[in-house]
Amino acid sequence: MANKFNTKNYDYLIVGAGPYGAIFAYEAAKRNKRSLIIEKRPHIGGNMYTHTENGITVHDFGAHIFHTDNQEVWNFVNKFADFNNYQNQVVANYKGELYNLPFNMNTFYEMWGVKTPDEAKAKIEEQKKAAGIKGEPRNLEEQAISLIGTDIYTKLIKGYTEKQWGRKATELPSFIIKRLPVRFIFDNNYFNHRYQGIPIGGYTQIFDKLLASDLIDVKTSSDFFAHKEEYLAEFPKIIYTGMIDQFFDYQFGELEYRSLRFESETLDTDNYQGNAVINYTDAETPYTRVMEWRHFDGLADPGKTIVTHEYPQSWDRSKEAYYPVNDEKNTETYKKYAKLARQHRDKVIFGGRLGLYRYFDMDQIINASFNLVRQEFKIPADYRFDQE
Repeated sequence: MANKFNTKNYDYLIVGAGPYGAIFAYEAAKRNKRSLIIEKRPHIGGNMYTHTENGITVHDFGAHIFHTDNQEVWNFVNKFADFNNYQNQVVANYKGELYNLPFNMNTFYEMWGVKTPDEAKAKIEEQKKAAGIKGEPRNLEEQAISLIGTDIYTKLIKGYTEKQWGRKATELPSFIIKRLPVRFIFDNNYFNHRYQGIPIGGYTQIFDKLLASDLIDVKTSSDFFAHKEEYLAEFPKIIYTGMIDQFFDYQFGELEYRSLRFESETLDTDNYQGNAVINYTDAETPYTRVMEWRHFDGLADPGKTIVTHEYPQSWDRSKEAYYPVNDEKNTETYKKYAKLARQHRDKVIFGGRLGLYRYFDMDQIINASFNLVRQEFKIPADYRFDQE
């Protein structure tokens, strides 16, 4: 009986057209392997998808600023697009008060009027002692106060974080806040990485080029679970980047995620808010941040701007899963799924943010795809993907 889906003797079925799967398909094609990519959304690129409107590049799933210290990854993505030198310099709005982020001497001066690093450190230490925090922080609230004091925690972290995660800061693990830089210099650059920028004209062009090979076919608006058993039967190997708990029919229960909702509008102005990203850090404002896209790469039709409000929301199976909730309960549940996944390793490889149930920055997921290619095709560890 003829195959229904593997009609071209494909070597791989790749579930998901995001960076992990797309880069694997690209590298597999260079090694004369044929892939079929199926994607449940109507577009390629995953959450990195962008489109152009009024001359403005809009990031459809929230701001994606590329930042990395990995030269191989940086050189690789620059083969597919011209990147600008954009640096993310976020402004926080707390009930009309404006502060620079991430936390640096500008923030400390705006908050307390301190002008030297020693004065700022003394203020933080004073507030840490007043909060009675001793020893290793037990949760996000204690970690934040230990790092930047009670005032900044209350105004710039607490409300924003509790909106984003849908739970109290005292119930969140401390490691979440450790990703944010704290600097005792006057530097508003959000990231510490050597390489930073945004592709001029957006990210979708990168995926168009990655998937241009005759050995790669892509089917969008195609749900793996509508024909899961046939796919498993017909394809010799599957790269799966969807939700790992869904693959195993939620047999150990649902893993928790946070979701997002975006509302965009076009305005007749050249400059709506004066910055690419403004975070709204009070608890009462329902959205966490507002992006004005023309400030990311400077491209726009005259007299037009597009702004997007980002609303965090609880997740259910009808919504997109964005952020894994890596608390103790979910981590234990994931371990059960990961054990099952290892038993399927010869047939199905789980990867990406949803397949591995962990948050990845873009550079990390690209490097993870490189590692899969090295492993799958037995490529030496010193091989570089940016020098081909």
